[in-house]
Amino acid sequence: MITFPKSLLDGYNAFATNRLPAEQNRYRELSVKGQSPEVMVIGCCDSRVSPEAIFDVGPGELFVVRNIANLVPTYQPDANAHGVSAALEYAVTVLKVKHIVILGHAQCGGIRAFVDKIEPLTPGDFIGKWMQMFIKPGEVVEQRDHETMAQFVERIEKAAVFRSLENLMTFPFVRKAVESGQMHLHGAYFGVAEGTLFVLDKASKAFKSARSVV
Repeated sequence: MITFPKSLLDGYNAFATNRLPAEQNRYRELSVKGQSPEVMVIGCCDSRVSPEAIFDVGPGELFVVRNIANLVPTYQPDANAHGVSAALEYAVTVLKVKHIVILGHAQCGGIRAFVDKIEPLTPGDFIGKWMQMFIKPGEVVEQRDHETMAQFVERIEKAAVFRSLENLMTFPFVRKAVESGQMHLHGAYFGVAEGTLFVLDKASKAFKSARSVV
């Protein structure tokens, strides 16, 4: 007996009945010509923060990579497996994306685990090891005087966007594309409760409401 989640089967049936007919030609085109998205989004695994929903896009419009806390590692051409780096390599060198967006968000569980210095969930401590890439050797991340815990967490959530943007530039093929003007890097932050989006203004290094920059 198939035990596939009923909610997903119901969702697919709704998709097949309502949305698919309107987009069938687009799917057929994508199957023949392949994908050619102009934008790559590196976001969090959090189920509340879907790039496709937030940016209201259709099939083939975004190349999306999601991981814990939307982190990008530094360039490490070693013998280890690097999922984010592999996706980045493909997006930049094959798909030739024109934009990469790091999408952070409020109430990020990975950031909260890092801030709270939680005990390992399993002997592998995969989350703990993953989050360690967020800080540089010798760097100390602590709550500031007169800073509430909520303010502290939000500051670190946004700092993760900055760090990922910084780490992107350690990849030679990313740096080359950016410096030649062929590609642009962006930061964004999504407020889950209100559904608000903030985009990074590089000049002021502040996140500004997406509604004010349209």
